[in-house]
Amino acid sequence: MKNFKKAARLELLPQQFFASLAGTVNAAMKEGHDVINLGQGNPDQPTPRHIVEKLTEAAASPINHKYPPFRGLTSFKEAISSFYFREYGVKVDPETEVAVLFGGKAGLVEIPQCLLNPGDGVLVPDPGYPDYVSGVALAEAEMIKMPLKEEHGFLPDYRIHSSEELEKTKLMFLNYPNNPTGATATASFFEGTVEFAAQHDICVVHDFAYGAIGFDGKKPISFLQTEGAKDVGIEIYTLSKTYNMAGWRVGFAVGNKSVIEAINLLQDHLYVSLFGAIQEAATTALLSSQNCVAELVATYEDRRNLLISGLQEIGWEVKAPQGSFFAWLKVPEGFTSVEFSTYLLETIHVAVAPGVGFGEFGEGYVRVGLLTSHDRIKEAISRIENLELFHKGD
Repeated sequence: MKNFKKAARLELLPQQFFASLAGTVNAAMKEGHDVINLGQGNPDQPTPRHIVEKLTEAAASPINHKYPPFRGLTSFKEAISSFYFREYGVKVDPETEVAVLFGGKAGLVEIPQCLLNPGDGVLVPDPGYPDYVSGVALAEAEMIKMPLKEEHGFLPDYRIHSSEELEKTKLMFLNYPNNPTGATATASFFEGTVEFAAQHDICVVHDFAYGAIGFDGKKPISFLQTEGAKDVGIEIYTLSKTYNMAGWRVGFAVGNKSVIEAINLLQDHLYVSLFGAIQEAATTALLSSQNCVAELVATYEDRRNLLISGLQEIGWEVKAPQGSFFAWLKVPEGFTSVEFSTYLLETIHVAVAPGVGFGEFGEGYVRVGLLTSHDRIKEAISRIENLELFHKGD
């Protein structure tokens, strides 16, 4: 059989980090080991029943067996507008400031194709979600790393970038609450971001995937709540985390009209929008009672508290995340992040994600997900304690 050569642009793509991680964990499970998987980012709770029931009802409707409107159902876009005003006090025009997405990931990978030409610069957080790099690679653009360091609250410091870098930069990715660090952004940081972006003619893409998940009574803020934010960028939201709808692949972008139009134009040539029944179910999720969201956040906070207090009790000096469903933990001395992750998997069958998989500045950390039961978290802590890497009172 003839082996056809891939297009050059596909050769530019980085290795799919999460696929590689899943393969390693699955191999250990196939060997019969009882693996506690704390490395994944896949919600473990089911989609709330009322949303599933709406999907079932809508799937039976013949109107949804036809092509939906190219740019999404008006009712869904109006629901998005209502959601943003209710949750954040932000007014969004449903026709000109909303793009329906096949999940947030699709939008994040599409946006560089919409706005960049080969050689353009993109500011990318490091550590950060690996698929930011995928979109940049496909656009044949140049990635410029923004180090996220603990001493700066895992917020980028725009002052470190040279005038040469900023001259060619056309796009910037941000993500708060942050994956992988669990950090949240402040209003003053977003204000500074708007000023910086306006000064250098940079489009800001704020990945708000974990927008619903904040702890200690603090609700994460939307970038679009910042005065002037719509002038310089957009926000991408997914229902995957807020409503446990990861497999449904439904999200949206909101904000700057010209960017939204570019996304819609690209998608006009790729898709005929999402299955109408999924859009109807997503509308129900956004407009109905949000008690299910509050309960989910409380679950993650309980797990966070259990994990952090338990690790601190066995002598591991760790800090609690402010948001998201991840904890970002420093590895013990003498290990790289890959070495430590491999050691945990091979010796006690606990899977965590090595920080270097999220970028150069992720080295020295591992990411742990809050996506398993209390009993499994306790068991993971017990297994780690038995390694005697840490000593109480140190």
